[in-house]
Amino acid sequence: MTKSKVLASESPTFTDRLRKIFQKSLEAIASLLLKTGLTPNAITIIGCLGTLIASVLIARGHLTWGGLVALFWVVFDAFDGTMARLSGKVSQFGAFLDSSLDRYAELFLLGGLLVHFMANDQTIAALLTFTAAGGSLMVSYTRARAQSLGYEAKIGFLSRVERFIVLIPSLLFHIPLVAVAILAVFTNLTAVQRMLHVYRASRGE
Repeated sequence: MTKSKVLASESPTFTDRLRKIFQKSLEAIASLLLKTGLTPNAITIIGCLGTLIASVLIARGHLTWGGLVALFWVVFDAFDGTMARLSGKVSQFGAFLDSSLDRYAELFLLGGLLVHFMANDQTIAALLTFTAAGGSLMVSYTRARAQSLGYEAKIGFLSRVERFIVLIPSLLFHIPLVAVAILAVFTNLTAVQRMLHVYRASRGE
C-alpha cells in the first residue's frame, strides 16, 4: 500500500465538514475583509493577539468576558485561509504562520486558566490544565510529524475546533474545571490515536 493510498483513506474531519457548511458565509466575509486592505497573515496575527487579550481576562477571573472575547477572535481567525484562497495569496509561509500562531493562541487561553486556578489555590485544576496544554501540543505535533514522513493524521477525538467547542462554553458558564478535565484526557487520547494510526499505516505498506 502506498502512502498516497493511506492519505486518501481518511474520512473528512469535523473541521472539514464545518468549512463546507459555512463556506459561502466564510467567502462573503473574507471578501469584505480583503477590501479593507487586510492580508491573510494580518488576520492570523490579529486573531492570535485577540486571544492573548482573552487570556488576560481569564487570568484575572473574568471568565465570561474572556470566553466572549476568545469566541470572537477564534471565529475571526477562521477567515485567513479563505482570504488567502480568494486573493490567490496561498503560501507555505502563511500556512506555517497560521499553524504556529494557532498553537500560541491555545496556550494563551490555557495559560490564563492556569493562572486563574493557581490564584484560587485549585491545585488539581492547575495540574489538569497543564496536562491539557501538553496534550493539545502533542495532538498538533503528532499530525505535523506524520506529515513530515508522508502520512496524514487528522483523526482523533479532539482536533483544534473540538477543543475550542469544549473550552469556550465552559468559560461562558463558569465551569472551566469540566473543560480542562475533558481536554486533559481526550487530547492525550487523540495523540495516542494518531500514533497508532501512523503505526498501522506504516505496517500496511
